[in-house]
Amino acid sequence: QSAAPENVVVLRSGSNSEMMSILLGDDVRYIAEAPGVARDENGALASPELYVIIDRPKKGSGTDANVPLRGVTRQAMAVHGDFRLVEGRMFGWGLNEVVVGVGARREFEGLEVGESIEVKGEQWPVVGVFEANGGVAEAEIWVDSAVLQPAYQRGNSYQAVYARLVSRDAFQEFKDALTADPRLNVKPLRESDYYAE
Repeated sequence: QSAAPENVVVLRSGSNSEMMSILLGDDVRYIAEAPGVARDENGALASPELYVIIDRPKKGSGTDANVPLRGVTRQAMAVHGDFRLVEGRMFGWGLNEVVVGVGARREFEGLEVGESIEVKGEQWPVVGVFEANGGVAEAEIWVDSAVLQPAYQRGNSYQAVYARLVSRDAFQEFKDALTADPRLNVKPLRESDYYAE
């Protein structure tokens, strides 16, 4: 449900998850320029993303549990085509604002529009709620990656690149180009295979 047939995930080679992966700014650029990546009027449909974990109290018990906080770029909504705001508005780019998935809001306290979450000692307001066709993103909190990077001292780095290909049949050409590029040390996966793993 979380995977589109034409979508891919690129991690650092040897990484089994986003948490273990790191990609630098140049890596991201080379991946976005690879053959097979779809494009729109804003450029390549490639979304470099950061992924960190924060603690939030669970509804009912009040005990802290992990919630993924995902830093995204403007292309994320085009790549993750099932993203849909259902309440409030999108966060402002460059601002310490977040949107939360309906699953995260259902499970954790303090994630209603108008409330705030604490990130690295600062209060980041919740300005919107989104759905993602019942996929895993609904359990996440999203923010501008340009805001999340300095908060976690990540410089110009990301953990994964999600991309939409021109078709599912373009995967092999895309994968071969990346694995043969001496500038890169990456592992391209179909999104469906990544989630299945």
